Amino acid sequence: MNQLIEDLEDLFDNAPCGYVSTGPGGHIIMANRIFADWLGCARSDLIGRRFQDFLNIAGKMYYETHFAPLMRMQGFFHEVALDLVRADGSKLPVLVNAVERRDEKGALSFVRITIFNASDRRRYERELLEARRCAEKANAELQDLNRTLEERVAEAVEARMKSEAALRQAQKMEAVGQLTGGIAHDFNNMLAVVFSALNLLERRLAKGEDVSYFIAAAKDGAGRAAALTQRLLAFSRQQALAPEPICANQMVAGMSDLLHHTLGEMVRLETVLAKDLWQVLADKNVLENVVLNLAINARDAMPHGGRLVIETANSHLDEAYGAEHDVKPGQYVMVAVTDTGAGMSPEVMAKAFDPFFTTKEPGRGTGLGLSQVFGFVKQSEGHITVNSVLGRGTSITIYLPRYSGAPEARNHSEAQIPVRGNGSETVLVVEDDEQVLTLTAQMLRDLGYRVVEARGGEEALGALSAVPAIGLLFTDVVMPDINGLRLAEAALERRPDLKVLFTTGYTRDAVVHNRLLDPGVNLLQKPASLEQLAAKVRTLLDG
Repeated sequence: MNQLIEDLEDLFDNAPCGYVSTGPGGHIIMANRIFADWLGCARSDLIGRRFQDFLNIAGKMYYETHFAPLMRMQGFFHEVALDLVRADGSKLPVLVNAVERRDEKGALSFVRITIFNASDRRRYERELLEARRCAEKANAELQDLNRTLEERVAEAVEARMKSEAALRQAQKMEAVGQLTGGIAHDFNNMLAVVFSALNLLERRLAKGEDVSYFIAAAKDGAGRAAALTQRLLAFSRQQALAPEPICANQMVAGMSDLLHHTLGEMVRLETVLAKDLWQVLADKNVLENVVLNLAINARDAMPHGGRLVIETANSHLDEAYGAEHDVKPGQYVMVAVTDTGAGMSPEVMAKAFDPFFTTKEPGRGTGLGLSQVFGFVKQSEGHITVNSVLGRGTSITIYLPRYSGAPEARNHSEAQIPVRGNGSETVLVVEDDEQVLTLTAQMLRDLGYRVVEARGGEEALGALSAVPAIGLLFTDVVMPDINGLRLAEAALERRPDLKVLFTTGYTRDAVVHNRLLDPGVNLLQKPASLEQLAAKVRTLLDG
């Protein structure tokens, strides 16, 4: 118990943000060490004073006239940009969040104020503004040069290149700032769930109490963090895709029950499926998630119910359209998701695919759904459009290139796959991270397999020679001595009948090229659940 209290106090004092609690009268009753250090004073000097006493004059007036009344009306405010005044008189730019805490009778107990250092953000904003000014200035100079003599054409071209480079830098910095803030916010929330659950789990185990809720909470937090990572990879077009021939009509029909369950009774689902629809070459699981993502967004835009239409069609994008929208002309399969919801303004529509941009209230969305869709479509060499009218609804249309090859029959149902080993099958697990190796090996043992552990390529090759019963090599791809691909090649030379399963948490490695999984390669993306591991291993061992 004492250790837990010490851990919580350490976490409170050394968190990467300032924490302040004020009483009903607005005076500080508690502050952490980080906040005191930022201000350059002792924590005892903060007690009894008001938070707004540490703001500059403009900030103090702004706080009293805007945010104090806002707190009284709604009980919270988020990400207010203010300037604190340190003990030495210097300014510290911050982002401030505040929320009331009330007792069972509804009386105000205290106000929790969270302060984030915004120095880097302000610097990014200044650099972004300067980069934009440079871009505008360079562009103006370029226009002037175009009106001059022919001998200055070379100088004009150089100026245009500088202008475009400055604009790209400005856009990059803007994206980096937005991504940094969004990632930090979401990952901190997810890690807070895991950290808190594990601390409570440790305490309850010591008392012999039921810990199932805390285990579930930790798994949920870790799962959401893994899902966020996959969405980031999709947005950046770095996810490893396993494309296959797909009939979009069959896919939509197969999702019918899932979509009805997801949309609920207030949303009427309709499908308009084209006859003789062409095939596309795409990752079926990811494409299903794309359609589901769009359907969920449509449902959220219709809180009082409405109509959602999923439509497919064969389409041809001509050269004029391709030149205007930067897409390769040719034959495409169209999948459109249309709703009768609230719609989007032109300003919101222009930002619809931006990472971490969302119009939903806090806790209802990460802002990565549409950017994930955009990343997948572009990675699949497709095209996406969005059309929306406020009060009338939204239509998002995806175009995927037509696939003219022969169809492939694949069974995607894992429900029929027996997932346990029979106690006699042996798996060689190769991983350079000690904790990952230990936990992976234990999961396989729990599933009924014999396990041989190896901490690198050399050790793995030795184990293959020493243990003839090994039937499956399960190896990480990125390792310091011998990478997983080279290890697999050497192992197959010795044991041609050996089954190989790769795992990785990073897509730019030896088994993924042009962001597509190499043919014949079996890959399990990290982190994987026990069920995913069981199904993959069982499928490979059964041939």
